[in-house]
Amino acid sequence: MSLIEWIELPNLGDHRGSLVVAEANRNIPFSIQRLYYIFGTQPSVPRGFHAHKELQQIAFGIQGSCKMLMDNGREKQEVLIGQSNRGLLIPPMVWHEMHDFSEDCILLVLASNYYDENDYIRNYDQFLKEVNQSVKHT
Repeated sequence: MSLIEWIELPNLGDHRGSLVVAEANRNIPFSIQRLYYIFGTQPSVPRGFHAHKELQQIAFGIQGSCKMLMDNGREKQEVLIGQSNRGLLIPPMVWHEMHDFSEDCILLVLASNYYDENDYIRNYDQFLKEVNQSVKHT
């Protein structure tokens, strides 16, 4: 399975404008329990720097763009998020970092569960330790 997986949402718009629809357990591969958006960012201030033990997320660049570094402990890939109907799937146990935000960036994130600080891994060395343990057990 590739580290980068995009979720394409249909644009149902017409001459009046765009209309993009996200439906839980249909074109979004999980039940949406939370959504949040990031805006007013500074291009030189990165964000993220964590992984989740169980949470799944999808990040959409509603306006503007940013770069996302994805790291599963074995490989790293960087992608540009900047299409309102194309979201980046962030699965569990993938370290992610966001940077190079455009001044107008609005990043919308759909999450499979409510906020739970215990689900976060905020130390990269701890993340690598947990990823390596889970690889040995599979």
